[in-house]
Amino acid sequence: MKKKPENLDELLDSCDTLMLDMDGTLLDLAYDNYMWMEHIPAAYAREKGVSEDVARDHLYASFKRLEGKLNWYCLDHWSEELDLDVVALHREQNGRIGFLPGAKQFLETVADHHVRLLLVTNSHQHTLDIKTEVTDIVDYFDGVYTSHALGHAKEDQPFWHALQEEEGFVRGRTAFVDDNVSVLQSARDFGVGMLLHITRPDTGRPAKDHDDFVGIEGVGDLS
Repeated sequence: MKKKPENLDELLDSCDTLMLDMDGTLLDLAYDNYMWMEHIPAAYAREKGVSEDVARDHLYASFKRLEGKLNWYCLDHWSEELDLDVVALHREQNGRIGFLPGAKQFLETVADHHVRLLLVTNSHQHTLDIKTEVTDIVDYFDGVYTSHALGHAKEDQPFWHALQEEEGFVRGRTAFVDDNVSVLQSARDFGVGMLLHITRPDTGRPAKDHDDFVGIEGVGDLS
């Protein structure tokens, strides 16, 4: 997509398949940022008997080493790595889970359209389950695909090949919306024709544009 669509009808008329990311595209990334930057480091500090500053330094370095890889998104991996029940820690804070502004209305509108609507997420199945318990998000979609089910993170080309094999979508008639620039670059390399970048995935932080992709603050801007 070379320019921002004027409205949702223009976007939907241009595609047969609409693929949407979840965290930071439909759901507020503020929850995930709080979990990984504050709640989990605090729990780790208590468990190990160290200061929260020491815990954060250790965890952030561990996160950085795996950034963009499949295990980076895997709650089972981090439960084992940190010796914590990371799934339980996520459930403790599930009251923080919520849609981004206008995202639920966007989904309700798209659900009545002719396009095939896919949820395409790096989110681990445990995370998806927790967020579905709160939001019923999967009910809006014709298909739901996680990186763990397909065996590769969205940043990697094999993910898109696996998704193509499952769905058989026409690349030039497919739109994909995500907040992660690395993921959008991978989708572009695969040939997905229409790409939109969410510039404000976390309502607690300012928007950030990226020169390589058409940006919208949120999907609610199209409704």
